Amino acid sequence: MRRTAIALAASTMTLSLASCGVLNASGDASDASPTKGNDITLGLLLPEKANSRYESFDYPIIKKKVESLTRNRGKVEYANAEASADKQASQLQQMIDDRVDVILLDAVDAHTIASGVKKAKEAGIPVIAYDRLAEGPIDAYISFDNSLVGEVQGRSLVEALGNGEDTSKKIVMMNGSPTDPNAKQFKAGALDELTGKVTIAESFDTKDWKPENAEANMEQAIDAIGVDNIAGVYSANDGMAGGIVAALKDAGVTEMPPITGQDAELAAVQRIIGGEQFMSVYKSYPQEAEAAAEMAVAKIQGKDIQFDALTRDKVDSPTDKDIPAQLVAVVALTKNTIKDTVLADDIYQLSDICTSKYKAACDEIGLK
Repeated sequence: MRRTAIALAASTMTLSLASCGVLNASGDASDASPTKGNDITLGLLLPEKANSRYESFDYPIIKKKVESLTRNRGKVEYANAEASADKQASQLQQMIDDRVDVILLDAVDAHTIASGVKKAKEAGIPVIAYDRLAEGPIDAYISFDNSLVGEVQGRSLVEALGNGEDTSKKIVMMNGSPTDPNAKQFKAGALDELTGKVTIAESFDTKDWKPENAEANMEQAIDAIGVDNIAGVYSANDGMAGGIVAALKDAGVTEMPPITGQDAELAAVQRIIGGEQFMSVYKSYPQEAEAAAEMAVAKIQGKDIQFDALTRDKVDSPTDKDIPAQLVAVVALTKNTIKDTVLADDIYQLSDICTSKYKAACDEIGLK
């Protein structure tokens, strides 16, 4: 609740300042540092393509926002690491060599990228950690409230199973990649809600967040527990939930136990409508991505008032303390909240979700 309140307060402060004209990142040169106006180059390093959000939402939203803030004079140099820490290290070095003005970094491996972050700092290039908290001397961090994500997932699963009335009910925990610091926070938040209310029969840390790895882990869990003894599955994201569903179907399951997720991927929204997945966590990618672009532009243009307004929280990494941050709140996405989340924010159109395969299910819950 504290983190959520801080995130909302930051948003309110941003809006208040904007209404006074203080947060106009594309203002005249008197607001900017003497050396950098609107002709900026932002380096954007995203971690992988298995999750559709990065290519479909984060990159295009950040690009559009940077162009808007700089009167179309700023540009984004984009690279995707495709889940390879070594590839991302090379991409970061290339951006340092290219002398980009500021870097938004969503790390594949938060620990191993630290040396690259230090090199950027030594080259005078600010680095803002995006979505995942990278180690090393980063200048700021923006992400969703990751502990809250896990809490929302865990609470939703407990409610689906009967509010912890029968603590012997067995669940499988399918956590995210052990190299992703967010995954640890999701897991911790979920455990706060699950502990003492269910029996965690099997738990996995899923390499690279890959659905095929989650599917293999789920097959192992089915063999160990017995498919009929699995009351529910905590899945840290939607991609892995898809792999879990595939494993359960292969084991002969026709009516899925409640399965959680995260990211509101289109396939997951359709699984929720069709009854194959219980919930996802909706995170407003436009809000996160646009705020990240604002932070980066304000940082390189020397607009300290705007930057401070956007980073009113503090977080710690294993290497640095009191990092300026913004934590964005999240909500549960279920059959009952599709209209108020992904449709209201124009993430998807109704026609994207309610294809012929899902039309009857959409009609049943009033999606018309």
